[in-house]
Amino acid sequence: MRWIGDDAAVVRGRALAVTSIDTVAEDVHFDLRTHSPADVGWKALAQGLSDIAAMGARPGEAYISLALTPAFDAAQALELVRGAEELAEREGVTLAGGDVVRSSALVVTVAASGWADSERELVGRDGARPGDRIGVTGALGASGAGLLLSNGELEDVLEPSDRQALLRRHLRPEPRLRTGRALAGAGASAMIDLSDGLATDAAHLARQSAAQLTVRVAEAPLAAGVEEVAVAAGREPHEFAVTAGDDYELLVTVPPDRCDEAERSAAESSAPLTWLGEVGGGRGLVLVGPGGAPLIGLQGYEHA
Repeated sequence: MRWIGDDAAVVRGRALAVTSIDTVAEDVHFDLRTHSPADVGWKALAQGLSDIAAMGARPGEAYISLALTPAFDAAQALELVRGAEELAEREGVTLAGGDVVRSSALVVTVAASGWADSERELVGRDGARPGDRIGVTGALGASGAGLLLSNGELEDVLEPSDRQALLRRHLRPEPRLRTGRALAGAGASAMIDLSDGLATDAAHLARQSAAQLTVRVAEAPLAAGVEEVAVAAGREPHEFAVTAGDDYELLVTVPPDRCDEAERSAAESSAPLTWLGEVGGGRGLVLVGPGGAPLIGLQGYEHA
């Protein structure tokens, strides 16, 4: 109803508001030598919208706060906002407000809001139960491979088209908003977005659900080109894929009698679901290697 131009935004909401706040900082989450300002704006908003997707909510509004260094000029700031606007327009999100301050470090904070008509529409991290199957949307490792490629490494590993696809997944991640709603409607019991890598985020879900998640790493789907990049970097491809961050796919648990419906719903949203484990009655995360032995010490990206 009212947005940028007034002292505060006024929105018309539904029964339940779902709100996430995320911050990205230069040299922690992005590098201006490889990311354009528009890439930074897109990525900052994508992180918040991915959280909304993992709850199964419909996206609504977003608010952006910019802490700009003296070296980051007005034209770059406008380009950053245009990057966020591009993603917002595509996903039906309104950029409803924000703030700008000067700072010694470039930092972008996004508060994203989603909406639901009832709590039954939403999915948290705490609903996984013994017997549920564990699935992941899409494919993994693309952003991690794109990061290696963006640093100028492994120049001759891939064809230019495959290289560009991985670079885009790193620079401009895709929040799975439609898929999150579809999986929530199909009976998902728990869900989390893979921002820090499956090896870390699956452990978060296991802890919140007070359950044991057993994940077969070799069954994780790999994005095209990830295997080649990982091998060239001296890494085992599947272990690389489950520890790389910023994929923003969804890890989901589903009761056995809802698995077929979840598969259909995910496929219809253009993010196929791959089953790679089960929920048990213990506690914590068990990552199983190709030979069936537990993998110890694997973890995803830590931002702090």
